[in-house]
Parts: sequence; C-alpha cells; structure tokens
Amino acid sequence: MPLLVEPALPAGSLGAQEQPDLPVRPGLALRPWRVDDATAVRAAFGCPDIQRWHVLRLDDDDQARAWTAQWEGRWRDETAVSWAIVGDDDRPVGQVGLRGVLLAEASAHVSYWLLPAARGRGIATAVLLAMTRWGFTQAGLHRLALEHSTANTASCRVATRAGFTVEGVARGSVRHADGWHDMHLHARLRTDGPI
Repeated sequence: MPLLVEPALPAGSLGAQEQPDLPVRPGLALRPWRVDDATAVRAAFGCPDIQRWHVLRLDDDDQARAWTAQWEGRWRDETAVSWAIVGDDDRPVGQVGLRGVLLAEASAHVSYWLLPAARGRGIATAVLLAMTRWGFTQAGLHRLALEHSTANTASCRVATRAGFTVEGVARGSVRHADGWHDMHLHARLRTDGPI
C-alpha cells in the first residue's frame, strides 16, 4: 500500500556517513564506542543505579565487548547511535545516545547514564544538549523523546534543564527489577527554538 507522505528522512541519512565525534565543552566530548572501552562499560553496568534504571548487567568482559561492538552496526542500520562521554583522558565517564531511530518520522528516543564519579557536575545536561543540537542541525531529526521513571528525579532535572518539555506520564509502562514503573515523558522538537 502506498504511503500518503514521503519519509521525513531518506535511508542513508545517518549510516552513509561516519559517526561523528561531538565537542561538548572544554574537557568533555562525545566519541563512538571502541572495544577497548569494555572495562569502563562493565564497571558502569555494575553500578546499582545504572542497573536500576537501565535494567541490564554485564557479567564478564565478553559481554562488555559485545555491548561496545554493537553500536557500529546499529549506526549503519540507522536504528540507534551511542557515544562514549569522555574527558581529556579519553576514558568513558558515561553514555548518551538515541534509540528507536525512525527516519520516516525523523524521531528517536534519548538514553544516557553517568558513572557515579561524573555526577553532579552538569555533564548529563551538557552532553544531552550537544547531542540534541547535532540531532536537529546535522542529522535532520524533528523530535527527540526522553522517558524516565517518575522515581528518577535526577533524570527529570536533566531533561528539564535541556529544554525537554514534560508531556505526561505513561502509567505502569516499563518493568524494572522492583516492578512496574510509571514513566515520565519529555520531548523536544527541532521547532522548539535554538539550543
């Protein structure tokens, strides 16, 4: 059946180019994941807070290497993208990315986490703004959605500071280890104004 609207972005909008490095601020940048980041990734998914909100644990280095290795293929397939958040030493302190990329709708869902030592310094907001700017100005996306448990007040502060408007609460929509969580939905549109 023919569609009545053209896809908002054509195939190849992302995957036909290399995933870029993104500057954030002095001493902070985003870069594609590398296999040698596996140790940092395993440590991150050993953190109880990251496990709680991302519902994932990595039991060994092979699983951590598989996690880092998946992103190149997902970029090429144009379904997701993830960046390591790194400081001047090029060691990962967190992750920010887009999941559920839909080129036809020019939309995606935001994901991020930080290692405990990197929290409380405005890093999450800064990287979310940098990725959002890239998503709207370089990738051509129209809508970015961000969803977090209503119990995750820190994530709510990050979303609000980055200009993601609250759109509502999806009741009992995501299952975490401690049961079903109501999810707070935020979104930002390219047309919402400058970043």
